[in-house]
Amino acid sequence: MDHNKVIERALIHIEGHLQQSLTVESVANTFNMSKYYFHRLFSAMVGCSLNQYILSRKLNASLTFIQNKNSSLTDIAYQLGFGTQASFTRAFKRQYGVAPSSLKTGLTTISPVPIPTVVKRPIKNINGDIVTDFTLSEFKETRISGIAFEVDLANDDYKEKIRAHSEMLLSHIDETIKGPCYVIYSNCQPDSTRFKVLFGIPSSIEIDKPYFFTVDVPQIFCARFNYCGEILDIGDILKSDYARFLKISRQETAETDIELIQAFNDVHHLDSTYHIYAPIKKLPTDSYL
Repeated sequence: MDHNKVIERALIHIEGHLQQSLTVESVANTFNMSKYYFHRLFSAMVGCSLNQYILSRKLNASLTFIQNKNSSLTDIAYQLGFGTQASFTRAFKRQYGVAPSSLKTGLTTISPVPIPTVVKRPIKNINGDIVTDFTLSEFKETRISGIAFEVDLANDDYKEKIRAHSEMLLSHIDETIKGPCYVIYSNCQPDSTRFKVLFGIPSSIEIDKPYFFTVDVPQIFCARFNYCGEILDIGDILKSDYARFLKISRQETAETDIELIQAFNDVHHLDSTYHIYAPIKKLPTDSYL
């Protein structure tokens, strides 16, 4: 069974039946799966429960109905399966922070979002539940040369800043340099939105620029995950995957400045799959690794 395709089809099915009664059992039956396994699979792949997802998509669909201005809020509430207009309004305010009436009057504009893309990654069963596949391993001590900079996740331009600095390093690397590439994210301060980023390679390169550095990354015990897709666009899935992994595997995060390491096999092919190394504490049962 291709679990990625199952969830992709499930999202399409849900979107086409938002005005009908949808339950875990009814959706699971559509794909000839037990409701228990399907719910675990869906939660692991999407990052929220099926009921939470259905509610969010119903509210997303309501945006179009409200902006068409052909139906009352009561009609929209019943059309999407809310028991009353009051329950619809409460759910809408929880998700969007404003009452649906503010869209009706034109005071606020909220655009609907498309069906989310399923982030393709392998999964595994552990302790009777489903998590993104992982391997416990050591990230070996490595000397990395590259470009270091700082970003603030609270600013809207942080993605563009990371991409621009990455391209800056690549412009100084020719095709004769082969091998892996690393993007290392470290937290500047506890509970801060500002991160230090190092984009580099394990090769000796010397570039006479103020933002180019060589650092020695120490050996770190990590949980290693495998992903495909732009990491800056899958941040929410990555966070939910990691939280689910910690809960189900009963591992603990390590006290280290490094938050995570993104590792590509080829510095010239950054659109390929990559590994994520997340530092964790080494438990006595992990001593053989």
